[in-house]
Amino acid sequence: MPATTAKIRISDLAMEYVNGESGERHLAVAGLDLDILPNEFLCVVGPSGCGKSTLISAIAGFMKPKGGSVVMDDRPITGPGADRGVVFQEYALLPWKTIRDNVGLGLKFKGVGSAERDRVADRFLHLTGLAAAAHKYPHELSGGMKQRAAVARTLANAPEVMLLDEPFAAVDAQTRMTLQEELLRVWEESRLTALFVTHSVEEAVFLADRVAVLTPGPGRVKEIVDIPIARERRQWASLDADPLFSRLRDRVMHLVRGLDRAAA
Repeated sequence: MPATTAKIRISDLAMEYVNGESGERHLAVAGLDLDILPNEFLCVVGPSGCGKSTLISAIAGFMKPKGGSVVMDDRPITGPGADRGVVFQEYALLPWKTIRDNVGLGLKFKGVGSAERDRVADRFLHLTGLAAAAHKYPHELSGGMKQRAAVARTLANAPEVMLLDEPFAAVDAQTRMTLQEELLRVWEESRLTALFVTHSVEEAVFLADRVAVLTPGPGRVKEIVDIPIARERRQWASLDADPLFSRLRDRVMHLVRGLDRAAA
């Protein structure tokens, strides 16, 4: 694959972290190779401890590799940057600021004036279905609304890549399904390159163009599964009983559980 075809290229990546209590070093990923293509929605799944969140941290620039490289647009990632936005499981909204001010916070740090901040924030609040909540405070919002606000805040900063680390894990099942559908709608409009880490195989297959399955830690890419389901069909009401969706979900689940050889 030519180097210019990947938005982000991860080569022979090794990442380790230090246990805060024992001081022991733990190798989270090793020999991990992965290309993330421009404007695609890539999901990463794998067993607990396989390094999914560590991979997000490496691309975000929060952690430096022990070995290998992470490159975006043929330039090495050496630290955090505005070209990459991160959405975490925790909402990280400032409780004393309105939702509009929370969404525009990154623009304030960039020196953007208040009128322009409000204009941009209102655009993404509308896009994420939160226009009516602009003047509310975080404690007045449900968990799902807070997570939409976190997505709006990331989009308002105009990143080229959106990194999502288990963003819907803390909400109930029905809200999670709604948020998945809404995220796809927002992504269709923005067409960012998106990397979404999740423990849920079903969520990954629903969202992704491709699903990368990691091995047990230290993680590396075991297999990448293409998801050839048309975007206009990505609604739970139509997909839940779709035989292709079921086959793809079962295939990824077997890979995650290490049952792929027995199923072959």
